[in-house]
Amino acid sequence: MAISSFLSVRKRPIVVVIAVTLFIFLSSLFLFFSPGPSALPFFSSSSSHLSSQVSIPVSSNASSPETPTSVASNGGSSSTSADRVSADASPPGTGTAIASDAVSNSTADPPRPDATAAAGAGDAEADVAQPDHGMPPVATEASGSAGNGDTTAGVSSERDEEGQGGGGAVEEPVELPSWELCKVGNGVEAADYIPCLDNVKAINALKSRRHMEHRERHCPTEPIPRCLVPLPERYRRPVPWPRSRDMIWYNNVPHPKLVEYKKDQNWVRKSDNYFVFPGGGTQFKNGVTAYIRFIEQILPNIQWGIHTRTVLDVGCGVASFGGYLLDRNVITMSFAPKDEHEAQIQFALERGIPAFLAVIGTQKLPFPDNSFDVIHCARCRVHWYADGGKPLLELNRVLRPGGYYIWSATPVYRKDPRDVDDWNAVVALTKSICWRTVVKSRDSNKIGVVIYQKPTSNSCYLERKNNEPPLCSESDRSRFPWYKPLDSCLFPAVPSSGGGSSWPISWPERLNMKHSTTSNNSSIQFPQEKNDSDTNYWKDLVSEVYLNEFAVNWSSVRNVMDMNAGFGGFAASIIDLPLWVMNVVPVDQPDTLHIIFNRGLIGVYHDWCESFNTYPRTYDLLHMSYLLGPLTKRCHIIEVAAEIDRVLRPGRWFVLQDTIDVIRKMDPVLRSLHYKTTIVKHQFLVATKGFWHPGSTGSNS
Repeated sequence: MAISSFLSVRKRPIVVVIAVTLFIFLSSLFLFFSPGPSALPFFSSSSSHLSSQVSIPVSSNASSPETPTSVASNGGSSSTSADRVSADASPPGTGTAIASDAVSNSTADPPRPDATAAAGAGDAEADVAQPDHGMPPVATEASGSAGNGDTTAGVSSERDEEGQGGGGAVEEPVELPSWELCKVGNGVEAADYIPCLDNVKAINALKSRRHMEHRERHCPTEPIPRCLVPLPERYRRPVPWPRSRDMIWYNNVPHPKLVEYKKDQNWVRKSDNYFVFPGGGTQFKNGVTAYIRFIEQILPNIQWGIHTRTVLDVGCGVASFGGYLLDRNVITMSFAPKDEHEAQIQFALERGIPAFLAVIGTQKLPFPDNSFDVIHCARCRVHWYADGGKPLLELNRVLRPGGYYIWSATPVYRKDPRDVDDWNAVVALTKSICWRTVVKSRDSNKIGVVIYQKPTSNSCYLERKNNEPPLCSESDRSRFPWYKPLDSCLFPAVPSSGGGSSWPISWPERLNMKHSTTSNNSSIQFPQEKNDSDTNYWKDLVSEVYLNEFAVNWSSVRNVMDMNAGFGGFAASIIDLPLWVMNVVPVDQPDTLHIIFNRGLIGVYHDWCESFNTYPRTYDLLHMSYLLGPLTKRCHIIEVAAEIDRVLRPGRWFVLQDTIDVIRKMDPVLRSLHYKTTIVKHQFLVATKGFWHPGSTGSNS
């Protein structure tokens, strides 16, 4: 018995060893044949626990809006989860505004506009802190940024309800570039680079510059730019609106030439670290506010912000006219070329005023027919009667029937021989296109203004003794105004002879008015129900998701670009915020831009395989809804990302609404640019741009 007990004790360790070995062996077999670690509860990922967040009901959460876009039927993810998953698979913070807006630990958020309205210039240093250019790339690593030159399939840590990576089939990997700074031509500031306007090789090859051909678009072909635009030295976040209308940081737009060139006209002055805008102009001797009141006095029917909502300001300078019309609920598309008046449009956009780079040269403006309520020109230096009157015929094309053309220039009130000749030529031309002279007057400084009105019927055209310029045919009207030459013929005010043209109802009711369902430039028809559905969709989605679920500090957003605007429903849904929206209708999508203008909003046509006519760092938020998929069938996703990065301000946001497969393609591309990315509700990618650029020390520098 003693011997037996002794042997039992001695064998006990051997039995334990055998049991442990057998357990390890069986466990190994189980792991080998199991579908993956996520099938085991003790191997669950941290992101798999995020599905416990509260779901917010959205009526159309799983599908694209009822828009005319050709890809709308693709829809989004069918998931109804309200998961919000960042690219580093860690739960997001509860604060969606301040945390997302900070680009470094030392950078304070701009205060809300109502808090800055009463602030003086002396406290702006504290309001808009400069980023710490010496910060290490800690934030980049934490957000899971893909390294340059990496190849990734674009799979983020976003999960479905079972904890598995959702989205179906494995996507083709996106080869990420080694990002480089743009190499520009002589005479081009690298920090101000606009590929389609700064193509030095193409411009130098032009045979003529007589009609401003060198200021028109000449986009690079091969290779299409995939480079990044550098920041100006000591760039910092813009001064917040509304104070930015009157002052901006000098280092953000370090171009003092205009100060000297226009020093006697009170356009802009330099004061310490700021450019200051007193509200003066070539024709605004008493300031732009007095000028706006003067126009209303001599033409009471203009009714700023009620009868008149959309204005086109030709040769706008620094856009003070449009900037102060905002006080009257008037939205102005101010435009000028990138020319010897250095950075005037860049000044305007930095101030927070709608503006766009364009020229009336040999090609049509990127606007639909009969768009603007008013067109304004104060010494805009355009020879309207040149080339058979084509420039003025282009204004007639985009001016709404019954709309006004306000011309304030020296030929109106000076008697110099050249001014008299110019005046006589314009008088003859305006009569030939049936514009009626409504009023001609001078202000207290003897500055003259003449106001014309476009007819609302075709009777005058048919009664002309001479058919000059000749009437265009209806087939001419169908020509899309994108890279199309200026017309030498006159479009009737309305399509059918003898008919009338009704003016939109007053603002703001016209935002939700019933609209014409037929495009001016095509035969495409849109059911009213589709327009109404689009409006309701965006109203619900923005109020329930965009304003509450996104890590976007809306109080610091001054301007938005809707890259695929459809009927303008997204812009209409945020109309009460202190911002403005540039609605872009891509040229490969159905033409809905005339509906956007009828609603009292502004926008342009564009091809997103090319660069947009704006300076770098000019928009706070870029919004793209169900466009990236079809777009990348024509151009590379890297090229699209490079243009987004060029246009977007540092510390600001890009929002992509699309299918989860498209989101997974774009996510690693943006992370390679050191953007912080977040996937929301399986159909939104919200990305925050940092201050990183090639050669910098980190994402926040």
